[in-house]
Amino acid sequence: MAYLNENYLKLQAGYLFPEIARRVRDFCEKNPDAARKLIRCGIGDVTEPLPQAAIDAMKTAADELGHRETFHGYGPEQGYDFLRSAIAQHDFRDRKIDIADDEIFVSDGSKCDCGFILDILGDQNKVAVPDPVYPVYVDTNVMAGHTGAPRKDGSHEGIVYLPCTRENNFVPEPPGGGREHVDLVYLCFPNNPTGAVATREQLTRWVAYAREHDALLLFDAAYESYVSDPDIPHSIFEIPGAREHAVELRSFSKIGGFTGVRCGFTVMPKTVLARTESGKKLPLHPLWHRRWSTKSNSVSYPVQRAAEALYSGEGRKQCRALIDHYMGNAKILRTACEEIGLKVYGGENAPYVWVRTPAGLTSWQMFDRMLKEINVVITPGAGFGAQGEGYFRVSAFNSRENAEEVARRVKNLR
Repeated sequence: MAYLNENYLKLQAGYLFPEIARRVRDFCEKNPDAARKLIRCGIGDVTEPLPQAAIDAMKTAADELGHRETFHGYGPEQGYDFLRSAIAQHDFRDRKIDIADDEIFVSDGSKCDCGFILDILGDQNKVAVPDPVYPVYVDTNVMAGHTGAPRKDGSHEGIVYLPCTRENNFVPEPPGGGREHVDLVYLCFPNNPTGAVATREQLTRWVAYAREHDALLLFDAAYESYVSDPDIPHSIFEIPGAREHAVELRSFSKIGGFTGVRCGFTVMPKTVLARTESGKKLPLHPLWHRRWSTKSNSVSYPVQRAAEALYSGEGRKQCRALIDHYMGNAKILRTACEEIGLKVYGGENAPYVWVRTPAGLTSWQMFDRMLKEINVVITPGAGFGAQGEGYFRVSAFNSRENAEEVARRVKNLR
């Protein structure tokens, strides 16, 4: 009999979103009438159609596959040159950020990449994550054996948790005021779940910390396209020195509605180094390249052509319309919560509204109350970490009709 990976046994009872799905399913089975009125503002899944530019590009690419002269089999494991070049040029070089085409690695999404990156990083790393934060960061480290046993509050031994509270505007400071050493830090801005953004000064302090401690920053910028404040950086590489100490993860899921199509990318600068057990410093880029060459055949040709089309003139306009739609929803939802006296954060540079629960209610109690009383699904903050207790997340990814209906129902919570 084969041995199993016992690190999986350290995971909490259920990943946040499957647990939400289970509770919603049970409620719907017991309340079929309410189930027909249910509106989901929990999981951050898009609802609107793909940009037409992407649809047209996929259709053209699919037609190419029907002819021997234009057929495509295996593509480059790291992504086709046409997409890597478009990404590097439009997302970085046009913003005066020095990123080469071959420092872009195309994948089927940043969720996958934030787990895959652990393939090339050692077990000895001391890991720090914000709290609250996207649960995948913690769970993938648990699966890889980088943590100890789980604690009662849902945290894990062996991980340094960086508190994100209303006192620090949900932007974590370096551990121990910059004195405590960690090797690997996860940062996510605009943040999921709080919707917080980090200023240039705050990110500069993180790059300075990474330089002082020879640490690696894993910067998740999946929601960067939702930033409207011109003073807020879109990329960690806008900060001097970040090329030596950061890897950036991005996705087309939210900018182009690709949650089901699946395409994203990692920016792996050739200047990022890591050390061996003996102390020798080596670049991560060749290891990441080898990881992809061995474990992946990349993303399908039609999908990569669709992603490329998002950078066209029409594609950019259509993506902007999508973002404006979801941010319009965020404003509606944020205002509705404020009007009944709830304290609200986020929803201004990110498609998530982070709301303080009424006094005396836990985040899961608030989840149950909204599900049962107004038939709306939200995400309990406790599922994102111990510091998320007492909050809940409302996703703006929905139709305008649903957002407006949720706003009307929220008034019944008075």
